[in-house]
Amino acid sequence: MPDRPVVLVVGGGLAGVESAWAAANRGAQVLLYEMRPARMTPAHRTGNLAEIVCSNSFKSALLSNASGLLKEEMRRLGSVLLPAAEECAVPAGEALAVDAQAFAELVTERVHGHPEITVVREEVTSIPDDRPVVIATGPLTSDALAAAIQELTGAEALSFYDAVAPTVTLESLDMSRIYRASRRGKTLPRTGDVPAEEGDYLNCPMTKDEYERFYTALIEAEQATPHLPDEEKTPFFEACVPVEELARRGPDTLRYGPMRPIGLRNPRTGQRPYAVVQLRQENRAGTLWGLVGFQTRLKWSDQRRVFRMIPGLENAEFVRYGVMHRNTYLRSPKVLTTGLEFKAAAGVFAAGQLVGVEGYLESAATGMLAGINAVRYARGLPTVLPPPETMLGALSRYVLEADPERFSPMNANHGLLPPLSERIRNRHERGLTYARRALQALEAWLKELEPHGGT
Repeated sequence: MPDRPVVLVVGGGLAGVESAWAAANRGAQVLLYEMRPARMTPAHRTGNLAEIVCSNSFKSALLSNASGLLKEEMRRLGSVLLPAAEECAVPAGEALAVDAQAFAELVTERVHGHPEITVVREEVTSIPDDRPVVIATGPLTSDALAAAIQELTGAEALSFYDAVAPTVTLESLDMSRIYRASRRGKTLPRTGDVPAEEGDYLNCPMTKDEYERFYTALIEAEQATPHLPDEEKTPFFEACVPVEELARRGPDTLRYGPMRPIGLRNPRTGQRPYAVVQLRQENRAGTLWGLVGFQTRLKWSDQRRVFRMIPGLENAEFVRYGVMHRNTYLRSPKVLTTGLEFKAAAGVFAAGQLVGVEGYLESAATGMLAGINAVRYARGLPTVLPPPETMLGALSRYVLEADPERFSPMNANHGLLPPLSERIRNRHERGLTYARRALQALEAWLKELEPHGGT
């Protein structure tokens, strides 16, 4: 049993970075393989590690929220991403959102600076023979490696397509038609030129006539030509349905979804708009803003035409248009076992969106778990899962125990956790009770593991 095992991690995204960091901090020497920038993906722009390609939000920072609880569990497990995210945070109400470029650059610097991690810039086209190895290649796994995984598992991988929302510049917006507000006034304390009580989101209010004209233009707009086979037949994860697809479900679908006006009264009129388009700050400087819930696969020319019908965006400068990109994931309940290890190959672990979790932090957290278990495998110890009361433990059990024939990606949510012993009607208090129970269970689990070789 080697004192300093070698762990291979394939993929330098959020899951791969956390996997490498977790393994290195537990006594392993890590080789982290990333094919970028030599070979790029359809969605990435740089060779930075942990580059995020969709929203810049890591969701709620509140401990009473399922996503906030997962963040706290990750902190206690030694996350590298969360401290970096907090250093690169931009205002986003109760959410943790980041300046994406600054975040990726900071994470890249820290990973390269870790004495036990060596970053190897080359593509991995087959599953390495060395063990243990963590496959964390994410939603854009290369065709060659995806084929190798398929051959290993003997089961067909499922796939769906994520839609990315457009980004516009602040200086191109007509602020006389836009107002700041967070839904129901929720904000986090912060410093800066804009008082917190004004809200962190920019809101574009619509009258009924404006909404109806926009809705008609949206459903009649032309979609981009699919670049991948059978794209139009592939199901979307519900949280990533393109805005034009939502609109086709009915004329009021958007008004009860991403354009709902509840809690967003216009301070200039005192009235609640018929519909609202929200913009979220995308970088620390506040010069770039993304259209919340407006992921799309429309042609770029139609995006420019239709989205400029939104009040305040008449002359909007689009620095990024919405695009489609492939997202591949395993039928994990059928092919993975405890600790996210492949049933068909001992010592090979999967992590991130590849295992069927949806969300940045969900992916990163499974990377931590895979890294922990890779080190345990190398030391001859059994693989482990956190307690079911924890968000990571519950999410991992869903991935491993769901019906494989109906398996689809899952976000962190309180519904995954075992029921509480008492019924608590107040949602905030219920969330905090879940959190207290989870963190107590996590701490006990960590202490129990330490005498047996640690985590």
